[in-house]
Amino acid sequence: MRYFHRTSASPAAVLEAATTFFGGRLSPAEESSRRRSWRGVMGHVTVAVQAEGGHYTRIDVHTDQVGESELDKLAKRFLGEVHRLVDPAHEVRGAY
Repeated sequence: MRYFHRTSASPAAVLEAATTFFGGRLSPAEESSRRRSWRGVMGHVTVAVQAEGGHYTRIDVHTDQVGESELDKLAKRFLGEVHRLVDPAHEVRGAY
């Protein structure tokens, strides 16, 4: 599954949040300046960031699993957590 989100958080802040979020659950698989990947028994997830429009960061999250798998739910949860980087009062809701 592929997901994307646009945020005003910096690319570095997003990648740091991704490392914190996925690093405790999965093993690192790849690291570059704008991309991180993790792998585990649940599957493989990749987070890529790019500056978009000068003030925004586009986040692309890709899993090798089908929708509603455990890894897919983690990917969606991560995007909700990214929203909290910009708006700490944001309440993450959902069954993921």
